[in-house]
Amino acid sequence: MPALIVLTTFVALYPLVDGRPASASAGAAVASPADRSLESVLVTGHGEVVGKPDTLQANFGVETNARTVVEALKRANTAASRMRDALVRGGVARADLETSNISVSSARKDDGTVTGYSVSQGLTARVRNLPRGGALLSAAIAAGGDAARLNGVSFAIEDDAALLGEARKRAFADARTKAALYARAAGRPLGRVVKVSEESPSQWAPGGQDRFAAADSPVPIEPGRQRLTVAVTVEWALGRSAR
Repeated sequence: MPALIVLTTFVALYPLVDGRPASASAGAAVASPADRSLESVLVTGHGEVVGKPDTLQANFGVETNARTVVEALKRANTAASRMRDALVRGGVARADLETSNISVSSARKDDGTVTGYSVSQGLTARVRNLPRGGALLSAAIAAGGDAARLNGVSFAIEDDAALLGEARKRAFADARTKAALYARAAGRPLGRVVKVSEESPSQWAPGGQDRFAAADSPVPIEPGRQRLTVAVTVEWALGRSAR
């Protein structure tokens, strides 16, 4: 009787090792499908679209010099106000104007004696009416006089959602084409999508667009074309080989 009890207890506990009957010679647990490494292909696709810019951003500035800080600041404020008013009269919304920086510096002799002060201010303007862009730039520069500065312009597409959507489609299609090629080369079918990640979309324009002329004539501007690119990295699972 004692021997029979021990044997019965052993048989009842043995199946719990793997949740199902197994041979007594099994020395290690069988790995579950989730523990096995995923067989996949990881590729990056690129999509690019071209659109016409509809917005111009101009980086204006003023720079003045005087023997005192008060006088230099007064001259800079006057020039900046005149430039801002000229832009507003030309149709630029005040919400599209932004003071970018203000700095005050001193000029000194070799012995450290202060001889004067310089004040500079930045004014960024977003111009949404591109046909009037050149005239607005010239008007602002003329209003600021000799204190006016134009540090450069850039172009952008304000509402680029539709273009980016098309670029994303092209990027994904490019990634799928690459993944299918690698899968065929490996003799495996392409399975489900496992992971998708996108790099930050970029927007750029070919160089040589920005041309400036004297302030007494409209500044010639050529917005050109804007290129929007999207890069997406996609991982596909590989199916089992037919063989």
